[in-house]
Formats: sequence, C-alpha cells, structure tokens
Amino acid sequence: MDFIIKMAISCVAAFAITFILLQFLPGEKIILGHDRGRKFAQGAEVNIGKPTGVGFYFILVFLIVTAVVCFIVKPVHSGKGIFESGNAVAGLGFGLIAVCAEMVTGWLDDRSKNPWNEYVKGALDVVVSLIGAFICVHFFGTRVYIAITGTYFDIHPVLFYFLAVILFIVSINATNATDGIDGLSGSLSVVAVFTTFLMGFMAASVFDSNSILVTAIFVPCLLAYLLFNVNPSKMLMGDAGSRSLGFFIAFFAIYCRIPFIYFIIGLPFLCDGGISILKITVGRLTKKKIILFKSITTPLHDELRKKGMVYSRYRICAGRRYLCAHSKHVKTVWRSLIPVRHQITSP
Repeated sequence: MDFIIKMAISCVAAFAITFILLQFLPGEKIILGHDRGRKFAQGAEVNIGKPTGVGFYFILVFLIVTAVVCFIVKPVHSGKGIFESGNAVAGLGFGLIAVCAEMVTGWLDDRSKNPWNEYVKGALDVVVSLIGAFICVHFFGTRVYIAITGTYFDIHPVLFYFLAVILFIVSINATNATDGIDGLSGSLSVVAVFTTFLMGFMAASVFDSNSILVTAIFVPCLLAYLLFNVNPSKMLMGDAGSRSLGFFIAFFAIYCRIPFIYFIIGLPFLCDGGISILKITVGRLTKKKIILFKSITTPLHDELRKKGMVYSRYRICAGRRYLCAHSKHVKTVWRSLIPVRHQITSP
C-alpha cells in the first residue's frame, strides 16, 4: 500500500509541476530560445518565434522527482557499493545523470543565437553515448531477455558495449529528427517507454520496483507537455527534449534488459527520422554520388505535409503503423511470456 501511495503521489506531482512550469515558463527570457525555423522543412515557418527548449523543464522535473522517490524516500537497496558492478540502483542514478547531460547539450544549442555545428552536436552525442553504454555494461550486466524463446542470453561485454553505443546514437538522432510535427515525438515517446516497461514487467526482466516509478513519472511529464504541444503548438521541446528523450528510450530498454524491443517500439522513429539520417549519412560518405530516396522528402512527416496531409491524419497514420508493427509480434511475445511471473525477480 505504501508503494502505491508513493507511486500515485509521484505521478500527480510530476504532472502538476510540469504543467505549472510550462503554463508560466519561469525565466523564459534567460532559459529558453526561440525557434529559428528549418531550411527545406515543410511548414517550419509556422513555428518561427515560438519558445523552444522547453524540454529543459519537463526533463528536469522528471529527473528531480525520480531522484526523490527512487533514491531518497524509502529507496530500494541493492546491498552493493555505489560503484560496484551489478548495482542496478546506482546504475539507474548514473543513467539519469547521463540523460541530464544530453538534455543540457541540446538546451545550450536551443538557447544559442546561432545553431551549433552539427558535427559538434554529433560529437557530444557520441561522448554521452559512450558514457551511457559503460554505465549499462558495468551496472546492469550484459544479460538480455529474448521474448521469442522466453530465455535470457549473455552477450560478450565488448560486443554489448559496441551495440549499446550504436543504439544510443541511433535513438537520439531518430527521435530528434521525428520532432518536426506537433505532438508526434512526445506521444511516440510515451508509447515507447510505457510499452518497454509493460513488456519488461510481464517478462519479469526488470531489476526492481524503480522501473514502475520511473514509468509513472515519465509518462505524466510528457502528457503535461503534450497539452501545450498539440496542433497548433504553443511551445516546442527543442533539442533539450528530443535528444534526451531519445537517449532515455534506449537507456530504459537496456535497463529493463530487453534492448532488442527497440526494433518494435522504435519503429516509428526509424521509419520517420531514421530514413532521414540514413539518407544524409550515405550522401555524405559517398560525396553525394549515391542519394537514397531521391523522390522522397525526409523526414517522412515533411513528405506527408508536402502532399497536404493534416497533422491529425499523420498522427493517426503513424499510430496505425505502430500498432500494425506490434500486431505481428504480439502473439509470439505473449506466448513466450506465459506463464507470467507475478513477482519481479532477477534471474
């Protein structure tokens, strides 16, 4: 009962604090920047001048409330030293610090008069991803749950580290590229994190009850933001929000020990923003000798807007694609999870 009360209070607090901060935007002139528009982006001109970088507020609320309920108020104890390998509680704390670092790099770019060089931003993403991957390997180990077989599988630490870095970088950039249409990136992030938790909880692959609290805080923070970001939006999350969300989605999947679920929960991000990243990367590596998807404007939401699709219809289509992707796997996943363990245990 105490845990349920703790979860309910943290849930309400996360939503209320985020809503109040976004309603009044304290320190707006100092903290936030204003949208500069994007070259070659369809419909980007309507966002010019809007406050951007409000991800600073809702990510900060998420981090602070999570820190309080997970590490201060009746915290879970792992019984290991703070830097000791396998201490999942400490790993979660350090992971949240990495989320904060990613948020700060995006926020500084949002509030700068001139946009940062993309190579600088890319280098910072790599640094945070390298740190994040080390946190995952050291504190969470390299054991992952395979839903198809219903078993755990140990990956070699070096290979796991390399794959984790790639996952972080892909997730950061795909989520960032998807943030070009009101409500899209935020709503997909809510679904991605909640689905990850649900699958991890059903498989009993999560380490402890902190995963429940993290989800119960993350979702209300994003929902409060989405109240101000529905079309027509009043404010934008900016890189402070999208880059840190991308990092957290990947981190949470590894924390729940089901990193391969990103191929499902990250499918909308990969289809929308990932194609744009692939197109740009191949073009630059080949010095534009090879241009993929020549006839398609990327990210895909720009292509749809160019064809006159309205916001609501795009979100419906994106959601439909997401559900279709899940439907192909849900029967296999469900069978592999039966019988579901009712207690969260570590194998």
